[in-house]
Amino acid sequence: MQTANEFMAQAARETKLSDFGDDSFKEGLEILLGALESEAALNRAGEGLFEQRILGALKNRLHVEDWYRRHPEIDSEIIVAPLIGISLPRTGSTALSFLLAQDPNARSLRSYESAQPCPPPAMVTGPDPRIQHLNNDETRPKGAKRHVPSAATGPAECQELMALDFKSQLFLAFAQIPTYAQWLLTADLTTTYAYERRVLKLLQWRSPTSPWRLKAPTHLLYLDHLDKVFPDARFVMTHRDPTDVLLSVIYLFDDYTSKLSDHADPHYTAELNINMWKIGIERAMAFRANGNEHRFFDIDFTAMQQQPIAEVTALYQWLDCPVSHEFETGMQNWWHHNAANRERNPKPDPSHYQFDADQVRPLFAEYIQKTQQWLSQ
Repeated sequence: MQTANEFMAQAARETKLSDFGDDSFKEGLEILLGALESEAALNRAGEGLFEQRILGALKNRLHVEDWYRRHPEIDSEIIVAPLIGISLPRTGSTALSFLLAQDPNARSLRSYESAQPCPPPAMVTGPDPRIQHLNNDETRPKGAKRHVPSAATGPAECQELMALDFKSQLFLAFAQIPTYAQWLLTADLTTTYAYERRVLKLLQWRSPTSPWRLKAPTHLLYLDHLDKVFPDARFVMTHRDPTDVLLSVIYLFDDYTSKLSDHADPHYTAELNINMWKIGIERAMAFRANGNEHRFFDIDFTAMQQQPIAEVTALYQWLDCPVSHEFETGMQNWWHHNAANRERNPKPDPSHYQFDADQVRPLFAEYIQKTQQWLSQ
């Protein structure tokens, strides 16, 4: 695999651009490449995926900076009070994001924009070729659809925008790279969120100003950093039994990494996720307890499954925003369509991952107790 400088040079050649903006991304890129080289044991498919993803992120940075160079007024755009989903994965947060995306008066980060932010949407006339390109993208692992709802024009997590600073869990889902994983737990993501904000400004430029609806489970780990960049953000958190969550997300990670390496270790995948999400929950509880409880709205997974429209309506009452007839109809249509077309997931075998729910559950005992308190308020 190429070095960081070689990747950057290739990106510059292919775009005929040279300004990558702030160089905060270089540390993560170097650590990622070192871990991929020494730890990941990628097969040919894995090497190809990472080469394209790394090159793609660098080219996206070049294009973002070029738009800012030609239109410095973009920086005057204002991002006001985004609503950010920060739940554990596999808690219904993706379905919630699709429901919120039906609001005609709000703005989600769409998948094709996340994958390729430039040109900004307001500058595109006619069908956007990025939509078809995303549908045909060979760097996206096959089988992802059955894990969560997905669509090129549907809402995306913040992971790919975070990857522009090379500080993203996205890379952990595709390769077993413990050095990068450990570094990511202690990294300062302030620059990551600052660059995400930079891209969001570009995406809303010359478009009607609407409140953003964003999400990524990884935000649990970095709320102090996120808060520095989005100090007026409000948060929605969905809740589910952590042992159900963890086994499901471990299976998801394993499904990806086992396709991209011939030596993937399912036990490593289990340990990675148990530790990462334990730390994430601890940090989120600490952030909430530090004077931020009023910024959170909590939703129970079971309640969301049974009464999705009612839960979103309650969320919007908390936001002091109306639920229009168009919004409600859109949510009902999406929910019924998704239910009719949902792909069944195989039931993971806990023994394959040496996963013992009775040993894992006590690690989240305080969170489980807090959840009951939050949901009863």
